[in-house]
Amino acid sequence: MKKHILIIGGGFSGMAAAIQLRKSGAEVDLVEIDPGWRSYGAGISLGGATLRAFRTLGILDAFLAQGNASDGVKLCLPHGPQVAELPTPRIAGADVPGGGAIMRPVLARILADATRASGTKVYLGNTFTSLQQDAEGVDVVFSDGQRRRYDLVIGADGLYSKLRETLFPQAPKPTYSGQAVWRAVLPRPPEIETATMWMGPRIKPGVNPVSKTEMYLFVTEPRPSNEHVDPSTFATQLRSLLDDFPAPTLQAIRSQIGDDSQIVFRPLEGLLMPRPWFSGRVVLIGDTVHATTPHLASGACIGIEDALVLAEELDRHTETEAGLAAFEARRWERCRMVVENSARLGEIEIANGDKEEHARIMRSSLMALADPI
Repeated sequence: MKKHILIIGGGFSGMAAAIQLRKSGAEVDLVEIDPGWRSYGAGISLGGATLRAFRTLGILDAFLAQGNASDGVKLCLPHGPQVAELPTPRIAGADVPGGGAIMRPVLARILADATRASGTKVYLGNTFTSLQQDAEGVDVVFSDGQRRRYDLVIGADGLYSKLRETLFPQAPKPTYSGQAVWRAVLPRPPEIETATMWMGPRIKPGVNPVSKTEMYLFVTEPRPSNEHVDPSTFATQLRSLLDDFPAPTLQAIRSQIGDDSQIVFRPLEGLLMPRPWFSGRVVLIGDTVHATTPHLASGACIGIEDALVLAEELDRHTETEAGLAAFEARRWERCRMVVENSARLGEIEIANGDKEEHARIMRSSLMALADPI
């Protein structure tokens, strides 16, 4: 029997779930509260495991055409010399570099186009107001007044999920990590060929090419409290964070930051919801249950992987609940590892702590991410 599935939330995880579930013949509705289906932010760095997931989804070629893929991450001292290079294994295939980056809105558009092309019915400016389930299905009332019944509901409505609050009122709330990240999109100088980072004691700037002509700058800084930052001060504050980095490339980048630069400031928050991640015929995926800081560049990765594994397990099991239990069992340890190890990397950076531990966590995490999902 064809399953009728509702996805709440049109971010990366929700769109990936829609694309993959359509391949197995399910009827899929996707509701997204933002009428413009917009994606905010600057660039996003992606590891080889994410590119492997793109290949499974069928969007890898579009990513390679519109983003940038490269091998290795260069690590430099604040005054410029390169001291190491982190290898990035070609997880997605011998023909695909081990990592990359793309503008967030560009990736969102690629996924939105693929979602519509899959035959998913997309309802924008709409969300659920209530749901009621029985043994056979879920009755959902929507904010536009419609009411429909589904075999399964997937919650992909992000870090501040309304569905998580409804389904699991005791679930933990997002917690602030003590770090914030600044991102800005800038022209790409010819010497920046791959992801490059300058290792200051507590401030960590880096750049990553997002296309043939552009790159994005990211700077993590410790901030004891999560207070509002006035956008009119963004350019001045971002430039001042780079004052202690005399590396010529970084100083040239600093000089390009002006009041008209596209700058995004974000306090880093995390969340790991204990199991279970489903109740009856409603399951949560992505940032809704495992939002991570960006230290392993794997937040989008594990959310998209959730979608792939969920579609696979639902296809494999005739009973929905058995499929959801198998999904959760396969995802828990990998997602826990990414959230907790990313958080630990942040703690070490804030404290200017043990560089050996930082390198060890980085290495073991990247090796684990290379494993099959």
